[in-house]
Amino acid sequence: MSNTVFDPECRACGRLVSFLNAERRIFPAYHNGPVAPFGDPNARLLVVGLAPGFHGANATGRPFTGDHAGIILYKTLHHFGFATKPESVSADDDLTLTNCRITNSVKCVPPQNKPLPGEIRTCNRFLATEMTTLPEQAVIVALGVVAHEASLTALGLHALKFKFAHGKEHPLPNGMTLLDSYHCSRYNTQTRRLTEDMFQSVFKRARELVDMT
Repeated sequence: MSNTVFDPECRACGRLVSFLNAERRIFPAYHNGPVAPFGDPNARLLVVGLAPGFHGANATGRPFTGDHAGIILYKTLHHFGFATKPESVSADDDLTLTNCRITNSVKCVPPQNKPLPGEIRTCNRFLATEMTTLPEQAVIVALGVVAHEASLTALGLHALKFKFAHGKEHPLPNGMTLLDSYHCSRYNTQTRRLTEDMFQSVFKRARELVDMT
């Protein structure tokens, strides 16, 4: 059992390893491996996503960089003072995050962007260790149900006691706060399930909570 927040050599999930090996032959220039968390190591805000996007983080090696979801996320983080630029274009650009870190529930890209329950459980050990690095009264923004449940599991809490709902604020017994948001995926934004105003309202509240600590 790993006690690190990230292992670039992890090969614990056979299906994901096979998928990456196959795609590496087609896209040899892509990162095609576990994607490390990105941002401030001492952050009070942790943004938890689902998994790397195939042509996004899986290609660039940085969470939410190179795809539609990342365009929305980094623009929003910049608007509320968590990012130095509104756009993340590559893993080696000079964008930095301030008091914010981005991670994923599953560190490797899954087929059709749908990790299996066992893969989420296997990767949760990294998220659990990452949670231990957060300061008291930290704020966690979960992008989607999977991230919501993975974050609670990583904290040793029962997800059934904290029902997911967009914009819902969950004070946690450990002093942290969990904020829920629909994932900023292309599907959610194009169908208007998630609007820019809805997304910004979550991070406006995150900014308020971070500034209170």
